[in-house]
Amino acid sequence: PNKRNFFFQICFLLFAVLYIVSYFIITRYKRKADEQEDEDAVVNRISLFLSTFTLAVSAGAVLLLPFSIISNEILLSFPQNYYIQWLNGSLIHGLWNLASLFSNLCLFVLMPFAFFFLESEGFAGLKKGIRARILETLVMLILLALLILGIVWVASALIDNDAASMESLYDLWEFYLPYLYSCISLMGCLLLLLCTPVGLSRMFTVMGQLLVKPTILEDLDEQMYIITLEEEAIQRKLNGVSSTVEYQTVELERELEKVKSKKTNLERRKKASAWERNLVYPAVMILLLTETSISVLLVALNILYLLVDETAMPKGSGGPGIGNASLSTFGFVGAALEIILIFYLMVSSVVGFYSLRFFENFTPRKDDTTMTKIIGNCVSILVLSSALPVMSRTLGITRFDLLGDFGRFNWLGNFYIVLSYNLLFAIMTTLCLVRKFTSAVREELLKALGLDKLHLSNNPRDSETKPSANGHQKTL
Repeated sequence: PNKRNFFFQICFLLFAVLYIVSYFIITRYKRKADEQEDEDAVVNRISLFLSTFTLAVSAGAVLLLPFSIISNEILLSFPQNYYIQWLNGSLIHGLWNLASLFSNLCLFVLMPFAFFFLESEGFAGLKKGIRARILETLVMLILLALLILGIVWVASALIDNDAASMESLYDLWEFYLPYLYSCISLMGCLLLLLCTPVGLSRMFTVMGQLLVKPTILEDLDEQMYIITLEEEAIQRKLNGVSSTVEYQTVELERELEKVKSKKTNLERRKKASAWERNLVYPAVMILLLTETSISVLLVALNILYLLVDETAMPKGSGGPGIGNASLSTFGFVGAALEIILIFYLMVSSVVGFYSLRFFENFTPRKDDTTMTKIIGNCVSILVLSSALPVMSRTLGITRFDLLGDFGRFNWLGNFYIVLSYNLLFAIMTTLCLVRKFTSAVREELLKALGLDKLHLSNNPRDSETKPSANGHQKTL
């Protein structure tokens, strides 16, 4: 009983920290206009709490794999230490089961409830209020559950039409939910396969916008002078335009905001120290390139392991257990590298998710994001974070065998699916990086051949234009 109480105390403490951080993140992006004091305010507040819970579960699912890896190495380094006896295999296994349970709860119950509750108005003929909206939400959830269970039943009957499979169709807890969550996990891994290579190449552009670039053959004073003249010219035009011409006023205000943003960036570059300009930026770019190269190399080695060794499959090797053997060939250093790569892949997948054209309008904005969009973002992040441990194990980034319901997915034992996943990830990541680093050369070749007017390469994200000393636009 004491161990069980201690386990729940540890879980509650970790989750409380994640919940507080998630709450501050969501309130930073939530639209302030939604905070009115009426029935809708109560509905928004309940949806906010459910979204915060889901985001905290997503963060826990992301942190669980690195926590398990580092716990295994600590137990190997200090096997007889009294102060780390609480860090054992039962604790790790229980955390994996809780993460899987809460992921299912958020994905199939809480988030659909929050969405339908937010959109509900109550059935016609009933008294309006919170109870009417809850009743409509529950009815919608029941209908949605029947629809999903029917689809799963039909799909399972078509795929495995035998007596044992048909008998298992009537087992809700042991068949339906694991099978359904396995399908969701597969969709999440496919989404990661699409987002992560894009994010790995996009990370260079994102870090280039956050850091101060070196000033090579550039005169920042002259650029500041040009930007100041442009700002003054636009301001004079804006003052001279009549207030009745609304279209011209809006266009001039947009141009003025762009010019002010460029001026702010130039001021920041001018105030930056020499070591920040000439040391930090190249070091970060080299670090990103190194991490990306190591990821591709590990995936390539995992492909070779899959071809020659059956135990390299994500499902099929029992594993030595927590605290019995190191999960990395290089010990603690290798485990630390695995943790860094896992976090890097997660950040890259989120960046790639919001960089895709289909999800561009899905990006949350500070103080201007509706609750419906927040719910959608929380569901997307939950799917990505739940699939991250599976993707890391499938790609061979880590050899940690998934515990709990995370390792019960049937498709992890299919050799052709796992091999195709590794091949597609390596090929797509390589192509994205080649396209990223050859974009400038490709643009110059098109200009030299006179084909730049045909817009054969129209990716505005990869090319960054800036005024040079003579006022012309220069593409880096």
